[in-house]
Formats: sequence, C-alpha cells, structure tokens
Amino acid sequence: MMNNFSVFFGTVFILILQIFVLNNINFFSSINPYLYVAFIFIFPLYKNRFIVLLITFFYGLTLDFFSDTGGIHAFSLLIVVYFRLFFIKLFFKKSNIDFLLFNIQSEAFGQVFNYVVTLTVIHHFILISLDNFSFQNMDIVLLNTLYSSTFTLLLYFLGSYIFRKKTLN
Repeated sequence: MMNNFSVFFGTVFILILQIFVLNNINFFSSINPYLYVAFIFIFPLYKNRFIVLLITFFYGLTLDFFSDTGGIHAFSLLIVVYFRLFFIKLFFKKSNIDFLLFNIQSEAFGQVFNYVVTLTVIHHFILISLDNFSFQNMDIVLLNTLYSSTFTLLLYFLGSYIFRKKTLN
C-alpha cells in the first residue's frame, strides 16, 4: 500500500511529466497522451469526498494553467473522480467499508484493466469533447478519444509494470 508521501510525489511527478514532456507530444496533430489521468488511480480513497474533489480540482487547474486550456482538464478530472467510487463498486465489488483498505495494486489484473480503461475513455471523451466544443465533429471526437486513450493506456500499463517490477525486486 502506498503511503501519503509516495502518493504525493507520484502525483507531482506525473503532473510535471505531463506538463513538460507529454503535452509536447502530438501525433498527427490530434493524438496526445494524457497520463495525468493516472492521478485518479493512485490517489487513495477517503471518506471525505469534498477533500478529494478539492485536491482534484487544483490538480486539474494546475494542468490547465500550464496548458492554457481554460479549465477542461479540471472539469474532466472532476467528473471522473466524482464517479470513481461507482466504478470501484462495479468492477471490484467493494462496499463502502472496503474503501479505506482499497489498493489497486493488490487487485486482479482483469478488474484493474476494466476499471482503468473505462475511466480513461470517459475522461478522454469529456476532455476532447470540450476541446472541440461541437457536435458536428463527433467522428473526430470519437477517433481522437480512441487514439489518445490507447496511447495513454499503453503508457500507463507500461509505467505501472516497470514500477511494480521495480518495487518487487
């Protein structure tokens, strides 16, 4: 289980990586990795949802400030964090009592995969929809969501594999 110190530095590292490296990656002018969504997966579950939502808001707002995106990262993160407990109940069959002891690293890969893919696709769809802000380009929104989600998920699972292997040795 990750302690608060490692969670803090992990989320700050992901934010810095997103701002200074990943925001500069742009394949075919529309495919971007948004690895900062991993913040949702490593941030612990607390009883007080207001604190989690407040931290998430400032996390997304920091990214928006450096990306000059006007709040779309903060909004998309807030929506996904708000519904994350529902998806934890759905995919991991956890109850409210289990939330305090919940650790994504100790769960089965199939459940983690479904959870991470679902939240990533929802986040990316909201983010890219707000970025395009038009229903006329829905095909572009769906394709960009698919491609960016695939790229982000590839980076996430590769990174989690590397860091998990590193911690096991």
